[in-house]
Amino acid sequence: MKNRKNNEKRLRKQELLNKIVEFLQNQNKQSFNYKQIAFGIGVDNPARRLDVINALDELVAAEDILEVELGKYKAKSNRGVENEGVFVRRSNGKNAVLVDDEMIMVAERNSMHALNGDKVRVVVSAARRGAQPEARVIEIIEAKEQQFVGTLKIDKNYAALVSDSKFLAADIIIPRAKLKGGKDGDKAVARIVQWKDDEMNPRGEVIDILGVKGENNAEMHAILAEFGLPYKYPDNVEKAAEKIDAGITPEEVAKREDFRGVTTFTIDPRDAKDFDDALSIRQLANGNWEVGVHIADVTHYVRPGSIIDKEAQKRATSVYLVDRTIPMLPERLSNGICSLRPNEEKLTFSAIFELDSKANVINSRIGRTVIKSDRRFTYEEAQEIIETGKGEYAHELEVLNSLAKELRKRRYQQGALEFDRAEVRFEIDESGKPISVYFKESKDANKLIEEFMLLANLTVAESVGKVGKNKKAKSFVYRVHDNPDPEKINNLSIIASRFGYKLVTDGNSKEVNKSVNRLLRDVKGKGESNMLSILAIRSMAKATYTTDNIGHYGLAMPYYTHFTSPIRRYPDMLVHRLLAKYATGSRSADKIKLEEECKHDSEMEQIASNAERASIRYKQVEFMRDRLGEIYDGVISGVTEWGFYVELNDSMCEGLVPIRDLADDYYDFDDKNYCLIGRRHGVKYTLGDEVKVQVARADLERKQLDFALIDDKGNPNKPLEVKKPGKRHEPRKKKTQPKKTK
Repeated sequence: MKNRKNNEKRLRKQELLNKIVEFLQNQNKQSFNYKQIAFGIGVDNPARRLDVINALDELVAAEDILEVELGKYKAKSNRGVENEGVFVRRSNGKNAVLVDDEMIMVAERNSMHALNGDKVRVVVSAARRGAQPEARVIEIIEAKEQQFVGTLKIDKNYAALVSDSKFLAADIIIPRAKLKGGKDGDKAVARIVQWKDDEMNPRGEVIDILGVKGENNAEMHAILAEFGLPYKYPDNVEKAAEKIDAGITPEEVAKREDFRGVTTFTIDPRDAKDFDDALSIRQLANGNWEVGVHIADVTHYVRPGSIIDKEAQKRATSVYLVDRTIPMLPERLSNGICSLRPNEEKLTFSAIFELDSKANVINSRIGRTVIKSDRRFTYEEAQEIIETGKGEYAHELEVLNSLAKELRKRRYQQGALEFDRAEVRFEIDESGKPISVYFKESKDANKLIEEFMLLANLTVAESVGKVGKNKKAKSFVYRVHDNPDPEKINNLSIIASRFGYKLVTDGNSKEVNKSVNRLLRDVKGKGESNMLSILAIRSMAKATYTTDNIGHYGLAMPYYTHFTSPIRRYPDMLVHRLLAKYATGSRSADKIKLEEECKHDSEMEQIASNAERASIRYKQVEFMRDRLGEIYDGVISGVTEWGFYVELNDSMCEGLVPIRDLADDYYDFDDKNYCLIGRRHGVKYTLGDEVKVQVARADLERKQLDFALIDDKGNPNKPLEVKKPGKRHEPRKKKTQPKKTK
């Protein structure tokens, strides 16, 4: 009897193992967590899920499946056969190839000198016991077009570009005839034209000279070039913009609803030049309020397929660096013809709302209009009028602010998230040097504009996407925000519970979001506030553009799009064109083509965001370089296996305390609890901890700050050799000279 039970148990276990392997093999090499696998094989009993976890551990140990990252599993790929993947090159020499979500190491000798992002064909070797599998590149299928930014090093014997790229360890040898007039120490952009198998260094040519290393313009252009973003406008596009007729004819006005006699104004940052949205307000005979959200009618001037449109489509977005804006559209359009400047007649695309005193939308309409703005407010000016009740259009601002507060209150009741984190801004002198730091806080004037833009975007999305039963919505561009990662939310809940907070993780998004908002309100002003706020933000997905509407989780809106900023975002231009097309009763746009555009726009948005962050990091390092040796209070904002990051309280500048400088103990990284723990003394450094640090190093080339931890007695954890900025360390010649061939 006992043997029979044991046999049945073994059979059940083997059946479970087989089911897991079969499920993963049928999933096109995708990776899944244990909950997804349990659901996929029909295990819905919480107690049986533990069996799934144990089975997964056993399968990984037996090398029957792969754990591609912590808690993520996939079927084992066939070793020794050819696979296609994307090459990942790193300046530290740890090259790899990404094959079906699996990262496989590639030794430099087996790389064929593939560059980061190249599509390659590889042969994957079976892993030796205790070692990771390796791949060998046998063909570069598609070389990704790319350029490298760096500093020219020129002497009597050779010239090279010492690259800033984290994707290239070797310097690029430049023939003197290909220097394009560059001098030693110039910041330049180059491309690789040849990299022979038997040479350590690639050979290339200079594409452009950005200026002298360290000069503000050169460094800002270098950041743009690093991310493949344009730093100047093509002459032919500028010339095409100059030819556009800015005149508004009586015939065009006759086609539009006329708002020129209605009180209208813009509210924007004090340094803004492109005003792409305005608000109008008037009281109706029934006592309700009519509010117009008027958006620059860019697509009236920029025709599909035109040279200006193609350039805007390629850029997809304006880029906002610390000290400048790189516009998506030529300045004649962005700052001139399309900008809703005061006392000028402008063509607009508008969402018009009738609202009662509680901001309930009684009715709305969308259409093309003509306006004449009465006043240009900065946020500061509008805020002062809201607070004092005195100034131009004080009554109108009071009404709009009251309506906005009702809209916001209702939005939060419906489950929208309430992240309210101050943004750091630098005051820059004429040479581009940061001289002080200030924080951009969102006040009532900012929130007023935000609420009406959100309302317009929601209404526009609903106008196309919300259709009756058994009807199919026409193809459209949506701004979507997926549900947060369940594992990250569960992890946040576990850590929050240690501080006595309860977070709802099961249930609908409204319940979860209300719980997150309650947590954020409850932790304000407490020691754990930073840690839990950071974790909450990091648990959220990124918003993207797509034709497949899944709603916007963070805003708690089932329909959402971007309609309100066509001067600086190409998706908004697409939305304007689709609205105009569908208003005539035209058939649905090509969804496949539209989805390709959405994907491009999402990618460009991310690239622009990365460039913006890089410019902030550069200015932070530049600002702190004059403060080497000074001591500041801060909060641990990130924890990694190589140390922890600290954000300073008074400037929000972020720097690294390297683990190698924590000399009092040997520290282990606990990734689940976001902390470093000392082996001998048990000292713990956790996300959100308040610490005191000294500015130790400021590396402008790497855009990196290093801090030294200050102990309770006011001493650095490790004695420092604080160096003031001086001459750049020269690269070793061994690195920049090509290997001799026989």
